[in-house]
Amino acid sequence: MPVSVAPDVQKSWRLRTSRAELLLWFGWFCLLAVTVFCWQIMTKDTIWAFVSDAPAQAADLADRMIPPRWDYIGRLWGPLWDTLNIATLGTLLAIVISVPIAFLAARNTTPSVAFVRPIALVIIVSSRSINALIWALLLVSILGPGVLAGILAIALRSIGFIGKLLYEAIEEIDTSQVEAITATGATPAQVMDYGIVPQVLPAFAGITVFRWDINIRESAIVGLVGAGGIGLLLESSLNILAWPQVSLILLITLATVIVSEWISAKLRHALI
Repeated sequence: MPVSVAPDVQKSWRLRTSRAELLLWFGWFCLLAVTVFCWQIMTKDTIWAFVSDAPAQAADLADRMIPPRWDYIGRLWGPLWDTLNIATLGTLLAIVISVPIAFLAARNTTPSVAFVRPIALVIIVSSRSINALIWALLLVSILGPGVLAGILAIALRSIGFIGKLLYEAIEEIDTSQVEAITATGATPAQVMDYGIVPQVLPAFAGITVFRWDINIRESAIVGLVGAGGIGLLLESSLNILAWPQVSLILLITLATVIVSEWISAKLRHALI
């Protein structure tokens, strides 16, 4: 902290030097300039007449969506069950694939840091960099519309999420326990079973339940591109402008997400 001396020879403390304050203000100025520049690029094609009319359009749309079409609810239970199956089976498939990849990606469990670990990391990054909706579009074009495409899309998206968090948990284990078990002459499989897995298991349980909760939301979206579930009915209702049906589907989806959030919170509390 610099000290400045006033003309009356009294010392006063300052948080920063004059140069540091100048650099700080220059940094804020650069940030503001970049923000203004990006805003101009993003809004160069914006039709502001539509933006000013947006509140009236939103109010009109909300008026058309109320009241929901409650007699349509009987057609939602089947697709809603498909949505839950897509999320659950996709999560289970992702677990089967991501657990070995996580152990291959962790520095303390990979058989080769120079060769195997980079390949595992590429798989994790590739999965995380592509949205579930993009995976669904690709799989629907390959496999055709249906629940199978949705399950695989959720699984491919979840591999990177589970793999990344799990391999980070593996790297953060207490190595003294592993060294103690190794010193007894245990085999690598025994070291894995008794030294590594028990330490990682609580984190793995939390990661899995958390990802399943996320997949409930994403499985409702992949149906918009034909990957099955309640999103398929939402897409068809949007196409025919059946707004009371849309509002009902949104309410059911919201209720499902709230219930899944409650279930996942209870499971995480019980497992961790």
